[in-house]
Amino acid sequence: MRRVFSISSLLNHGFVPRRVSNKYLINAIRPYSEEISSPKPPGLLLHYRNLVEQGRLHNDPYQEKVALALENLIGRLEQYEKDMEEYHIKLAEWEKRRENERRRLLMEEAELKQRGDLWTSVNKRRSQLLERWVFRRKSEDIEPGVGKWVSFLNREKKLDSLVGRRPTAPSAPKGLYIYGNVGSGKTMLMDMFYSATDGIVKHRQRFHFHEAMLKINEAMHKLWKKQVEEKSSQSSISSWIMNLPFDMKAKEWLAAEERYKQEVQMKNILPAVADKFLVDRQAGEKGASILCFDEIQTVDVFAIVALSGILSRLLSTGTVLVATSNRAPKDLNQDGMQREIFLKFVNKLEKHCEIILIGSEIDYRRLIAQRSVDKIHYFWPLDGTALKEFEKIWCQVIKQVGGKVTSNTVPVMFGRTLEVPESCRGVARFTFDYLCGRPVGAADYIAVAKNHHTAFISDIPVMSMQIRDKARRFITLIDELYNHHCRLFCSAATSIDDLFQGTEEGTLFDLESFQFETETEGAKLRRNVLAEGSVSSGGAPTGITFMLSGQEEMFAFRRAVSRLIEMQTPLYLEGVRFLHPYFQREPRNFGNYSASTVQHQVSS
Repeated sequence: MRRVFSISSLLNHGFVPRRVSNKYLINAIRPYSEEISSPKPPGLLLHYRNLVEQGRLHNDPYQEKVALALENLIGRLEQYEKDMEEYHIKLAEWEKRRENERRRLLMEEAELKQRGDLWTSVNKRRSQLLERWVFRRKSEDIEPGVGKWVSFLNREKKLDSLVGRRPTAPSAPKGLYIYGNVGSGKTMLMDMFYSATDGIVKHRQRFHFHEAMLKINEAMHKLWKKQVEEKSSQSSISSWIMNLPFDMKAKEWLAAEERYKQEVQMKNILPAVADKFLVDRQAGEKGASILCFDEIQTVDVFAIVALSGILSRLLSTGTVLVATSNRAPKDLNQDGMQREIFLKFVNKLEKHCEIILIGSEIDYRRLIAQRSVDKIHYFWPLDGTALKEFEKIWCQVIKQVGGKVTSNTVPVMFGRTLEVPESCRGVARFTFDYLCGRPVGAADYIAVAKNHHTAFISDIPVMSMQIRDKARRFITLIDELYNHHCRLFCSAATSIDDLFQGTEEGTLFDLESFQFETETEGAKLRRNVLAEGSVSSGGAPTGITFMLSGQEEMFAFRRAVSRLIEMQTPLYLEGVRFLHPYFQREPRNFGNYSASTVQHQVSS
């Protein structure tokens, strides 16, 4: 009988590089396919069919349809990359000419001001009357900064006539928005696409929702901090202005015009984040851009505002988006938060992406788990026998990696740190309450996942309404351990399928986005962002806390259960040493790690 493997674990291990260098990718894929270790791998659709023929994937017509659409997109990207390279060359030349002309116009205006020629054509008497009338009316009718705004706009119009308008970017091929049930293969197919575009498109980024939102928040904080620093140094004048042959009054006027230009550009902070962060272009490199975004969701006002602003900007400037979600775009915001902003976002998605449903009801992660004999990474219930086995495997793993168990501190975003109570060469141990019973969140879990290839979590209780905050943190924790391909050992009160029992007492509230309980600067920043959209003085969206539907929660619960099941399977475990960031940083430790060794020892 043909053996069917979990599609997510298979391709995480055998095909998808994510953040893995080519050297390790070759080793990772060699056991599964001779063809893809060759210099020219087959097309995405052919590779998918080959895996089905080899029995490594289960044939699914929905997946094949998506694979075909992604392969067609890759074909269009090759020409688009060339077109975008030419466009960016033209754009760079246009920007250089425009900046030179802008400075020339500024210098002409400064010279006129210095000579006083602006006033020579005006009758002195009329000027005095006009001046008195203007100053008398200023407080009533004139908004501060209007003069500079008009001057700025007039200068921009002159530049349009002198240099011409911004070059038109080539039309981008439509991306894909893939949605469907938990375990249906969305992420696998997106990652296959991401892998296949290596060498075709220079600028590629792949983010999961948690990581993207945290990085967006961090980038916004840096931009605001930069603004504050620039405002504090407004008295200083740029060197290019200081070297001009004008008096100090004219130079101060020039400096004020320059500062105003910067203020205008920085008012729209989300487009600035998109331009400078998510695309992350390296100096001098031109070409197309791809953003792969896993698990798009709009769990709160900040997510709607941030995703709308940044993704809309990226799509408008030619970035090709391939995204996954549990819901169709129009169903992302069933609670009606920031409806006007959300509808514009949906229209942008539907304009720039082909919307495809993976309609399979099969959870393929469970499929391989049912065929796996050894399930030795999840110990339940919390009785003497299970706890003894849990301690036994902890000792065996520590012996395997070698070294002394000590406490450790890992860096977290926003300048924070997290203490790891027990740590040894990429292996860490925590209690459930330590990770999920305190005000921590996705930033902390990302730090744990990036710095440890193996995590032990003990004393996991049955989730209920009484510990709903712990439950939602646990879901986020599992997401990040899975996204970074960590090996996980658990001791729990019940089986995986019975772990989430919120439905008997009422639904568990799930905020599966990032947590900012302990990130003081982040929380303050988030309040500023939400100021435009119905938030309370404490920074929490008014009336939103209990608006999220039970169906949204069940999506999150099913995903967590599905991933916990997959994380026990041999294919997933074998992929840890090839795909986890720890082994990319310290490849010499490959020899000290073997999931199969521990599995054999415990099974015997």
